Amino acid sequence: MAKHLLLLFIVISFSAQSQQLEQKELLSKNISRNIKSYRLQSNLAFHDQRFDDATALFDSLVKNVINGSRMDNFTARKLSGRKVEFDTYKKPIFLMTYASWCTPGLGEIPALNEVAKKHSDEIDFVVLFWDKKAKVRKATRKYSSKIDILYIDEADNTHCKVIRMLKHSVGFPSSFFIDRDKMVVDMRRGILHPYKEDFTVSYNLNYNSFSKGISLLHRLSETPENRSEKKL
Repeated sequence: MAKHLLLLFIVISFSAQSQQLEQKELLSKNISRNIKSYRLQSNLAFHDQRFDDATALFDSLVKNVINGSRMDNFTARKLSGRKVEFDTYKKPIFLMTYASWCTPGLGEIPALNEVAKKHSDEIDFVVLFWDKKAKVRKATRKYSSKIDILYIDEADNTHCKVIRMLKHSVGFPSSFFIDRDKMVVDMRRGILHPYKEDFTVSYNLNYNSFSKGISLLHRLSETPENRSEKKL
């Protein structure tokens, strides 16, 4: 009972702290304020096999700490070797964090390619890998040209807070839906896929997850005039 009360207190504290923060606080700062409490309670929940509580904790972290934060500016490289600053993207952004040792579901990349094909005129699609250039090149051969592939060698970014936070605190694969002002409006974990999964099942799960985030970005991008026109 005591553990459940403590868990409830932590979830509530996420919400209380988030209400005190300015809306445009950097993601790295918001996570750093809450990550110790989250890790403590998450580890306890997993140790006690309270998996629903662990899921609720993560959902609370996303809802009350990550969403509403401003994504930090950081520097990554394209496969050409050219450096890119995240703030140079001017459209709303779909950002997926990844690594070459993560195995995508059978339908994940095809689903993302299809979503990017439909929406790349209005949204920038970016997949960010933590790895060496050669491994990233090999792991990204099936991605559409509509998707920007970036990579980060963490040894080159030892002083970047958001790089450490995205990798070591939030984990990957994760999808971030970010508006044109660099505000995180939603964040989702990657779809878990069973061994020997069916392609169609994997494709549909990933396509629906990506599309929900994209729809949210579209709604936030609409002006009041556009909303009025749609109702007519």
